Amino acid sequence: MSPRVSPLRAAAAAAALCGLLAGCAGTGAAENGQGGDDTRFVSGDGKVTEYKPADRKSVQDVGGDRLDGRQFRLAEFKGKVVVVNFWASWCAPCRGEAPSLQQVYDANKAKGVEFLGVNFKDSKANAQAFERKFKVTYPSLYDDGGQVTLAFREVPPSAIPSTLVLDRQGRVAARIIGATTYSKLNPLVAKVLAGT
Repeated sequence: MSPRVSPLRAAAAAAALCGLLAGCAGTGAAENGQGGDDTRFVSGDGKVTEYKPADRKSVQDVGGDRLDGRQFRLAEFKGKVVVVNFWASWCAPCRGEAPSLQQVYDANKAKGVEFLGVNFKDSKANAQAFERKFKVTYPSLYDDGGQVTLAFREVPPSAIPSTLVLDRQGRVAARIIGATTYSKLNPLVAKVLAGT
């Protein structure tokens, strides 16, 4: 069960996230789009940033409730390459990239690569319907209040969708701001798997 967050603290977190996430286009964009198709939503341009091992930030302590209600900590994936994708059912680019993410996961899970979604500012029912529709088989944390996303502030995702590739030490090795594709993400995963 999640700890209760005071309304003031939740409002402060939401305000901080609007500044952090370029995709929060104007007041209430996430709330207005929740469960629907927010056509005002602005995604990133798909820019890729890769980080040298000495410059990588650790995000090992992140955790929360999964969409299925189970508790999860990112540290459970220690020693594995992990892809973390920030998404929402109301985000059209997220729907566009969902099949590619699943394809990269299917191609790499036997190699020890794990995937974790972070469902941002969404209703749980809509998020679960999204996962069923796109046949997403990896878990997602439910981040309705934005607390999980704030835990990544050292290397902020900056837009919804965004994707991070973590190395075996739980450090951010690469970041994609905006929607991704198989041909963009799979080579990044392969490089991190190879230890580069």
